[in-house]
Amino acid sequence: MFLNSIKDIKRNLKPNKYKKVFVLSGKKSFFSSGISRIIKKSLTTQKCFFYFKTSKIPEINELKKIIIEINKFEPDLILAVGGGTVLDYAKIANSFDNVENLKSRIINSKYKVIKKRPLFAIPTTAGSGAEMTANAVIYINKVKYSVEDSSLIPDFYTLVPEIIIGLNRKIKASSGFDAIAQSIESLLSKKSNGKSVYFAKKSLRISLSNYSNFIKKPSTSNTYKMCLAANFSGRAISISKTTAPHALSYPFTSHFGIQHGHAVSLTFNDFLKFNYRNLHLANTNFDLKERYNFLFKLTRSKNINDLDHYISNLLKNANLETDLNKLKININKSIPKILTGVNLQRLSNNPVKLSVLDLKSILKNKSK
Repeated sequence: MFLNSIKDIKRNLKPNKYKKVFVLSGKKSFFSSGISRIIKKSLTTQKCFFYFKTSKIPEINELKKIIIEINKFEPDLILAVGGGTVLDYAKIANSFDNVENLKSRIINSKYKVIKKRPLFAIPTTAGSGAEMTANAVIYINKVKYSVEDSSLIPDFYTLVPEIIIGLNRKIKASSGFDAIAQSIESLLSKKSNGKSVYFAKKSLRISLSNYSNFIKKPSTSNTYKMCLAANFSGRAISISKTTAPHALSYPFTSHFGIQHGHAVSLTFNDFLKFNYRNLHLANTNFDLKERYNFLFKLTRSKNINDLDHYISNLLKNANLETDLNKLKININKSIPKILTGVNLQRLSNNPVKLSVLDLKSILKNKSK
């Protein structure tokens, strides 16, 4: 047992440090994971307000409710316990002091981030590394937007494998692959640098050797390692940001209800091959082929087809379906709304410039 993580929670929630605590979580995960008992034992004398989110994805209307409740309660600490949605809500709500013109401020990126109080994050999934990222996602009319500022990074966090080990396989498979995808995309991102490459490589060395067992043969050890891998991937993308697979993933989540990491997996290999086959068109300040050579070596692949096969097997063994027909997604009919929901910020980080025709071609090929 990683008792230090539980001690961390108790130490960070001492009554002499914080008198009023706003707890933001998902109701099901809060109670089923067992974290509720740990939190309640730690919050013995503090005045607390519990807000349990209802939306599966972070969306603007619920964000407004959370900001209003925080303003009413006036806490001196926000405790966010949950997956990516909870952490994204907490990071934005803690930095926007009112809801006036909230939609337009976010859509037009005309906002001033002012963190009012400390934010303590306890992730309940091993995936996004949101406890370490300087951005948060919010959906407005089913379109994904990012709020970005270094002050969004939580002030402190604790990784508790005991509350993650019992998650159902689908959530673990999706969130775990998100950590893998983030690290690979970080390596290939135009914005990558020495520091992001260090964290991305560190994450991949851990995640690729623990992902399958984390899903099929979970232990406290491999769960903790996946938590670390997710944390490192979060550090990496906080610097480099993600690329095309993430850019196209958001419409699959907002329109078809596909979990985030699963949604990323739907086009991941397609872009991995596209970038490699267009190495000569790469617009990077680093050798893109060298980054692929690292991936080949790490996965014991001889070429891009081997790497494609390696990732496909990971997804197959994790039961992450990538056949759009089996997911009941008519891609030919859905291309217009998918393209409308593409995140252009993430797309611009791709090492090879993508045209609308490229995106349409990749999506159409998914129906074959």
